[in-house]
Amino acid sequence: MSHTAHLRGTRTAAGCTLVVIALGAGVTACGSDGHPLSAEPYDAAELIAFNGPADTGKKVEPDKPLEVTADASEGRITDVTAMDAAGRRVSGELSADGGRWHSTSPLAADAHYTVRVSTEDEEGAPGRRVLTFDTGKPRAKKRLNAAFGPVAGTYGVGQPITADLNQPVRDRAQRAIVERGLKVESTPTVEGSWHWVDDKKLHYRPKEYWPAHATIRVRSTLDGIKISDHLWGGPAKPLKITTGDQVIAVGDADTHRMTIYKNGKEINSIPITMGKSGFETRNGVKVVLGKEYFVRMRGTTVGIAEGTSESYDLPVYYATRVTWSGEYVHAAPWSVGDQGSANVSHGCIGMNTTNAGWFYENVREGDVVQVVNSNGKMMEPFGNGYGDWNVDWKKWRQGSALLVGNPEAPGSKETPRLRPTAV
Repeated sequence: MSHTAHLRGTRTAAGCTLVVIALGAGVTACGSDGHPLSAEPYDAAELIAFNGPADTGKKVEPDKPLEVTADASEGRITDVTAMDAAGRRVSGELSADGGRWHSTSPLAADAHYTVRVSTEDEEGAPGRRVLTFDTGKPRAKKRLNAAFGPVAGTYGVGQPITADLNQPVRDRAQRAIVERGLKVESTPTVEGSWHWVDDKKLHYRPKEYWPAHATIRVRSTLDGIKISDHLWGGPAKPLKITTGDQVIAVGDADTHRMTIYKNGKEINSIPITMGKSGFETRNGVKVVLGKEYFVRMRGTTVGIAEGTSESYDLPVYYATRVTWSGEYVHAAPWSVGDQGSANVSHGCIGMNTTNAGWFYENVREGDVVQVVNSNGKMMEPFGNGYGDWNVDWKKWRQGSALLVGNPEAPGSKETPRLRPTAV
């Protein structure tokens, strides 16, 4: 036993003697039932070392991993937690023999860290050391900023979360760093994932639609985090949105009706007309993008030459937009005779003015509009609105840089902080 350990043992024995004297004959307990783990942790300063600067006031380079080691002759590390003043934890791995812990996620620049190290000596007595240090400023000047969408408010259960980056990120390992730093938390909790749409845009959605009346908070922990040698994370404004009732409208091109469900119960069934041959309405799930009381619709905006037999220029009321290319659910008084029996539109979903007004008043941005049995092509996943829900969950997860089980995904096999097996 080392001299330090011997002194600890001597102090413990003395403490035991005092307890016996105070409590009288027959008391044999020492500490708390004599169990080494019940004793107050000893100061493990002599046992623990880390790779930070020894000089007070000198800062740690944030692009270097943090390493904590133990003197094997004195004991071993059992647990390490590292956190900065903003509450960002540093993940890490502990060797099986408890001799070394190293960080597996980057440190933030210009941050203050507290590292709490738990140990045990060769007799199993617990020890503790608390380390603090500051990191320096990043060397690179280029910052990665993220802007979250949509704007704060209440939305339907189909609304995806978006993150627009001001710099492209192409490398998968760098994408993993970015993705770990973009936090989405919902109440109630649901399973969800980011999906890289392109080098500068991500979408986040749950496996299923958001629950009704959920609260969703989005934030970034990338500020000061190294992403590459020339790019560091910058600040981002957090976002909070809520969801309303679950409203799902299903338009059937065969039956020429739209059925609207609220929280799983049918609340209306409306005669409609959809796109005719050559102008078929897109199949699949779409998300309400916005509502416009009045829109002037022209055939030229969708490639129809002015003056041809298909040309049109119409005032349209109660227009609920579902694609950026011009698909709406709207009032179409000129086709009332065909609504419920034939598809005669140029791709929109038309209904009489009373029904269109009801629909307009009873849906919000983020509500779901699903088209079935149309001869049109499938709604695009991205670029023409929110077609995110037309991507099955397995494929959606493949768009994440953190896909669990993918050996190419950095961090996919992150090791939990566990007490090492005795050796």
